[in-house]
Amino acid sequence: MSVSEILPALYFTACLAVIGFQFALLFGAPWGRITQGGQHEGALPLFGRIAAAVSVVILLGMAVAITSAAGWHPQWPIWTSWIALGVQGLSCLANWITPSAPERRLWGPITSAMLGMAAAIVWVQ
Repeated sequence: MSVSEILPALYFTACLAVIGFQFALLFGAPWGRITQGGQHEGALPLFGRIAAAVSVVILLGMAVAITSAAGWHPQWPIWTSWIALGVQGLSCLANWITPSAPERRLWGPITSAMLGMAAAIVWVQ
């Protein structure tokens, strides 16, 4: 397998992992300290759970848009991958500047790796 085949699979897998994390938050996992600015100890309140549900939809869209740029089905228009790349960049920035040190340590590197993969996929297409 070539890098151009591996990167979309890695990005898609990373998105699925983050979606799993968001679902866990949605259903009450006590990880409020490592998400959404670390403002909540334990499980997120209703608004935080709604934000986690919205994140699931956004992450699914990003996964499809970025992998579409790599030639995967359903092959959305290329502009969707540029939007997904921008959202990934904002997510990365937010995770590096969050006031929550545990969130920075966990999500900063993860979202940086995802940004690198997404950028490589979109720019190579």
